[in-house]
Amino acid sequence: MHHFTEFGLSNTKEMLERAEKGHYAVPAFYPISIEQFNAIGDVIIATKTPMILLASPNLFRQLEPAMLSRLAQGLVDRVREAGIPSPIALHLDHGHTYEECVAAIENGFSSVMIDGSLLPFEENIALVKKVVEYAHRHDVSVEAELGILSGDEEDASKAGVETLYTDPNKAIEFIRRSGCDSLAISIGTQHGLVKMKPNPDGSLPELRYDILDAIEKEIPGFPIVLHGSSNIDRRFVEMINEHGGKVAETVGIPDKEISKAATRGVAKVNIATDGWICALAHTRRLLDEHPEAIDSRVFTLKTRAEMKELYLHKIDVLGSANHY
Repeated sequence: MHHFTEFGLSNTKEMLERAEKGHYAVPAFYPISIEQFNAIGDVIIATKTPMILLASPNLFRQLEPAMLSRLAQGLVDRVREAGIPSPIALHLDHGHTYEECVAAIENGFSSVMIDGSLLPFEENIALVKKVVEYAHRHDVSVEAELGILSGDEEDASKAGVETLYTDPNKAIEFIRRSGCDSLAISIGTQHGLVKMKPNPDGSLPELRYDILDAIEKEIPGFPIVLHGSSNIDRRFVEMINEHGGKVAETVGIPDKEISKAATRGVAKVNIATDGWICALAHTRRLLDEHPEAIDSRVFTLKTRAEMKELYLHKIDVLGSANHY
């Protein structure tokens, strides 16, 4: 059993509470390569931003929970050696079972998300309460989800065709009864490569800030989380397709919408697709330009700088720089 402080990691709940009070959102990036880990370290040092590292059960199968906590520790050590005090947390994203959450907690994760959003309301509450009971004994905070987000974060082919909005009254009841420390809701975003359903005329709707306001009125200061919030830069989509890829329709969330949400009670914003699509675009381009390459570092070492630029932009959008 490892406590997250053994790895120099910070308390996620405290990070989100500070963000909500400070009217900014903590970036939650999902690294799936060493280059992405290193680029995240680069931007923490450059901006003094708090940071949450996301890891899903799928990443468990790739890197194992114990290795992930030690990779996070290495990143923390590098940041501290640079004299930067920014808090860094390691978070289980979309854990679907009690057992997955326990495995993350035992391996030193700072926080866990138990996703019971596909369950009936009462069953979702019961599952979250069970995870909360175990997690809080180890100072680990729990994120839950309500108001099903359409689409599938790690399989773009399963993107939803309709965005479902969270009922604020149900959210308020859920927060009070489940004991969760933060809640992922849908105010107009969804997973996959189509993050938002366009209006009939092709324009994009605003996010439903009234849902945030309704929750804030009843439970002041409670941290809300947004998933499915990538912008999906068309440059990267075009680069992928120009170099042998085949990415179909994409719709991202405008940066201005995410910036506004960060001032209205959203304390954590998950960004996965934007990081992956940037790395993939440059990898495809470099492989195309170097067909003779047999060493993967021909492309991996060069994607780090590209990832850094993307992450710097995201931190600017979320307003999280210099909050430590």
